[in-house]
Amino acid sequence: MRYIVIGAGAVGGTIGGRLFESGHRVVLVARGEHLEVLRRDGLGFTTPDGGLRRLPVPAVGGPEELELGPEDVLLLAVKTQHSAGLLAQWAGRPVAGGGTAGERLPLVCAQNGVENERLALRRFRRVYAMCVWLPSTHLEAGQVAASGSPLSGVLHVGRYPEGIDATAEQIGADLADSRFAALVRSDVMGWKYAKLLSNLGNALEAVGGPIEGELRLALLGRIAAEGAAVLAAAGIGYPDEAEQRAVRGDLVTLVPMPGAARGGGSSWQSLARGTGDIEADHLSGEIVLLGRLHGVPTPVNEAVQRLANAFAAEGRTPGSLPEPELAALLEP
Repeated sequence: MRYIVIGAGAVGGTIGGRLFESGHRVVLVARGEHLEVLRRDGLGFTTPDGGLRRLPVPAVGGPEELELGPEDVLLLAVKTQHSAGLLAQWAGRPVAGGGTAGERLPLVCAQNGVENERLALRRFRRVYAMCVWLPSTHLEAGQVAASGSPLSGVLHVGRYPEGIDATAEQIGADLADSRFAALVRSDVMGWKYAKLLSNLGNALEAVGGPIEGELRLALLGRIAAEGAAVLAAAGIGYPDEAEQRAVRGDLVTLVPMPGAARGGGSSWQSLARGTGDIEADHLSGEIVLLGRLHGVPTPVNEAVQRLANAFAAEGRTPGSLPEPELAALLEP
């Protein structure tokens, strides 16, 4: 297999970097200054076990720079708001021997949220879901830091909407060979819904800073309670916290690394990089959507979704929401 990683940021760069180091064929897809640095200097990859090294992973700007073959796996690792455009860009590309990428190639959604797989299935016949638990950071062009040890992450993978096949098994084996705990599951979407609940603090962290202290913990509790109520009303099952902890165990522990400080999660990093957009509509916004569909109020998720979008659009500093405005979110 050759892994074409569409979106070489924190998650895509880590998965691509680890696969490349273990001898698998990898191509990173990036844009702008990040692509320029990857082409010129290689991927700057920092981990607790190896420090900073430069990996000469091939990098391209889009599908027009590649000849696709039947052995290729497309691994989508961008934020959800960028998925639709990229899926359209890649699906129609020809594959050696006949057919198109959308008709022939497997596409893996290595992304947070639960919307990407539905978007992908509109254009790709073979869609795989991946639940990603992978602490990593991408703040600088050409640089990715993965702070997990002894493994870089826990990755659940399976067919979408459900099932296991030989391709899923091979992807799992390649990841397990590349410093990941890779679990091939027929019920992978249940794990993605569990991850969605754990990601509901992303928007709060992005606008209000680290989730610590009485106020932020109270807000997180309200956010999580709304999420659990919505999934219950929708009849969506997922593994509970105890089952998740049992699977993760001590496989991945965050290790501070000199020169690679982890300031916050993926939404915080979007604001810190000044990307101009944020994934809140597909994390907090997923709970808001399901709440509206099933008659469950979600006022705190709705508020942090709105604030996160405003922060991204206005280029505001992550974590800079004034305390009184943060406290007002707890009011009825």
